[in-house]
Amino acid sequence: MKLFKDIQGMRRYTKEARARGAIVAFVPTMGHLHAGHGELMAAASAAGDITVLSIFVNPMQFGPHEDFNTYPRTLEQDLKTAEAAGVDAVYVPDIAQIYPRGYQTFVTVEELTKTLCGEARPGHFRGVTTVVLKLFNIVAPHKAVFGIKDFQQYIVVRRMVQDLNLDIEIIGVETVREKDGLAMSSRNSYLDRDERKAARCIPRAFDEVNAAFFGEIRESATLINIAKKIIENEPLAVVEYIAVCDNETLAEVEHIEGAARLMLAVRIGRTRLIDNCLLEKKDWVARLDNI
Repeated sequence: MKLFKDIQGMRRYTKEARARGAIVAFVPTMGHLHAGHGELMAAASAAGDITVLSIFVNPMQFGPHEDFNTYPRTLEQDLKTAEAAGVDAVYVPDIAQIYPRGYQTFVTVEELTKTLCGEARPGHFRGVTTVVLKLFNIVAPHKAVFGIKDFQQYIVVRRMVQDLNLDIEIIGVETVREKDGLAMSSRNSYLDRDERKAARCIPRAFDEVNAAFFGEIRESATLINIAKKIIENEPLAVVEYIAVCDNETLAEVEHIEGAARLMLAVRIGRTRLIDNCLLEKKDWVARLDNI
């Protein structure tokens, strides 16, 4: 496995790979890799001939009172994990390389970032799209893989690629969950024992919402209230938002006709967790067929 810390070396590596006709698949991360990242790396390996992983804790997507300074950094273990997963190259730039002195150019996807996490974390998605575009320009992948736990991020990046005519295929990978249903996240490591137990209210809420949806409840307000009641019944949990959104535009929907997505952000103690679940009748039918 190759390790690159400079732009020139990273570019040279993928340029040579592309010249050989190899398909480059890219997984951008902020490190602290877990099994969810493992699925992203596996998807990239299946989609291309060369898998490149980046590890960069991006300061531009953190607010002034957020957890940039305390975000877990486990580079040595991450490199071992990446190599074991069959990653061919890892790009680990420093902040000065990505944002040199005098940096002043940003990328903004307008409408898709006004709600949900975009409303709760002003400037967050501007930081995400800016760094992702820069990484795309450095790595030059044919394909890039994102987890749909961060569903709004996935939709925003996909829109950026479409709007800017980037010749990159964006691949979404389903959320990987713990045995109790909690979505795997690097921030789960912030939770203490009681908070981790409390976080189970999120998958419980999804289970109840799915059961109601399968029971022919299609009114978003009713489904939101079901989730809200379960989460607010947990003393350590504070709801930041719960919404039922169109699966493509992220616009809030009042009545689900075909498919929609329940999206939420919940604070457990000081830890902010985001998650979502697809509400689609045929998804339930497929699950029943597999039982």
